[in-house]
Amino acid sequence: MSAPDSTDFGFERVAVSAKTERVRRVFESVADNYDVMNDLMSLGMHRLWKRYAVQVSGVKRGGAVLDLAGGTGDCARLYLDRVGATGDVTVCDINGAMLRRGRDRLLDAGRAAGLRFVQADAERLPFRDAGFDCVNIAFGLRNVTRREAALADMRRVLRWGGSAIILEFSRVTLPHLARLYERWSFEVIPALGELVAGDRDSYRYLVESIRMFPDQAALKTMMEAAGFGRVESFNLSGGIVAVHRGVRI
Repeated sequence: MSAPDSTDFGFERVAVSAKTERVRRVFESVADNYDVMNDLMSLGMHRLWKRYAVQVSGVKRGGAVLDLAGGTGDCARLYLDRVGATGDVTVCDINGAMLRRGRDRLLDAGRAAGLRFVQADAERLPFRDAGFDCVNIAFGLRNVTRREAALADMRRVLRWGGSAIILEFSRVTLPHLARLYERWSFEVIPALGELVAGDRDSYRYLVESIRMFPDQAALKTMMEAAGFGRVESFNLSGGIVAVHRGVRI
């Protein structure tokens, strides 16, 4: 079967070759206000969601972690605390502006030991096979053009028994919450983007990309198709987000 020549960019259909560039422009636009907007959009809950994802990863002291779409370094900092002085965390992001912001934040906080930063595409990771105990991606997989390729490469770079952790927005499971969340997403978040970042369109895309992303069951199926075993999902905040965990077997 031939590969599709178009894909989703929010609610738009765009050429596969165009999505990566358009996503790059979005994140270059939002990089400077990314952390403030995360707090505003999630009412600070993103910090708890990330802590939960790191907790269920099973990462131990001395472990090697790859944080994909590592953004401004929130998850990397949490993983550094888990792996300790004998472990290491590699922050990888396709977007140079986001990677620089994450590097500067972590270095300014005195977190240099055990860290490295790599600019690379999640679909074509420049790492050796079986080099990591855990691969984490938080709120990044929905922006990847070829998600199946990214999942396959995540599995490739994991050691046997290592865990893949995917934290992503998902489908709300509570009807009353779903209605409130819909209004918050499409009315409040773009308005916040315009007010705080001067960029309504980028935040409108981010909201639309959430709606286009596979739900909990579909993502579990995708992970299993990529070769992960013992795949589990954990709903947080009524399914606003979900953590998926799979193991390389």
